[in-house]
Amino acid sequence: MMPSDRRTFLKRTAILAGAFSANSLFRQAHAADFDAAAHAVRNLAPAEVAQSEDYWSIIQQAYSVNPDIINLNNGGVSPAPIVVQEALERYNQLANEGPSYYMWVILDQGREPLRRKLADLAGAKPGEIAIDRNSTEALNTMIYGLPLKAGDEVIGTKQDYPNMIQAYRQRAQRDGIVYKQISFDFPIEDPDVIVKAYEAAITSQTRLIHVTHMVNWVGQLMPVQQISDMAHAHGIEVIADGAHSFGLIDFKIPDLHCDYFGTSLHKFLSAPIGSGMMWIREDHIEKVWPLTCAADPHSADIRKFESLGTRSFPIEQAIGEAVNFHEGIGSQRKQERIFYLKNYWSTRVQSTPKVKLHTSLSPEYSCAIGGFSIDGMTPGQVAGALFDRWKIHTVGIVWENISCVRVTPHVYTRPADLDLLVSAIGEIAQQA
Repeated sequence: MMPSDRRTFLKRTAILAGAFSANSLFRQAHAADFDAAAHAVRNLAPAEVAQSEDYWSIIQQAYSVNPDIINLNNGGVSPAPIVVQEALERYNQLANEGPSYYMWVILDQGREPLRRKLADLAGAKPGEIAIDRNSTEALNTMIYGLPLKAGDEVIGTKQDYPNMIQAYRQRAQRDGIVYKQISFDFPIEDPDVIVKAYEAAITSQTRLIHVTHMVNWVGQLMPVQQISDMAHAHGIEVIADGAHSFGLIDFKIPDLHCDYFGTSLHKFLSAPIGSGMMWIREDHIEKVWPLTCAADPHSADIRKFESLGTRSFPIEQAIGEAVNFHEGIGSQRKQERIFYLKNYWSTRVQSTPKVKLHTSLSPEYSCAIGGFSIDGMTPGQVAGALFDRWKIHTVGIVWENISCVRVTPHVYTRPADLDLLVSAIGEIAQQA
């Protein structure tokens, strides 16, 4: 066998074996280096590892981010590590050698191992996990699928994600449900304030509470478990929007005590763009209508939510390598590192004249996402100046009572990048 033929054979073998085999792409590319890096910090607590630049330099090298742009909008969508990109490319190449065979006969066999792996990561049962394309699809499936009738009330907030707000408004127009919104001024460091605000809005007609686990605008961590416990005491179910928390915060979904949960895997898990996951407590699956067609819409089988027709099998299967990459770091280390990076820049600008922080510095109420504003300038002006002058990519947020620039680092972000951000914010504020 010629060397090039052998390489092709090995690549095909790795792909067909799957992400959770001993021959996975992650194991070939990174396992030894990640293990060695972890061994070097084995005696350190996760919060201490968060500050070990030697350790994180190994992780940073596994990404292919553009060095000419400092990407601090990972809250929108995160880049995938190189190994995930390679898996996606190879699965795509394989699929195109004979789509109807390699997709439906070969790659389709990888969904159940992936479901089990995601369930393990989520601390859930495989029969509670559906694989889809993003948080909007997962959460809209629940919002449209729950058997709510005219007059039934849903409580959300003005700070929830727009796609969810619009979905509830559409159900109100279509089915006559009552959609109520409460509002918060973040940051809030007293969970009782949040829980009591939801409880005060409850009436005898309230059937559902929608809560965003990590508010995408400013990164506020909401007390989902306490809200869920309060809601259940009133006979009310809870949907949790976990778009920004899964793959970032070290938690298990059932520990939130909610009934429904949706997330995007292309954010902090760094899976391929266009991948998501839905969790429904097993005793609720039967009553939720699927968003698309299903032979038995009242089945208790979670797979009824995956009848999407032809979809990207390569994207789906490449999620496995993202899970491998995530586990190669460890959930707690990852959370501590990204929280450290968020506080690294925010603590350095909090006393800068004209600069205001919109996010807590406490790990109980924040993690990755941080917001700031500069007096006398709009968020768009500040974000524009950061990119035009320093090629720092952030996003200006103007939504309801929130007006700030959102900054979101990831594991590949270097402190030196954040040093430049701090310097740039200081210069812009001085000139404002």
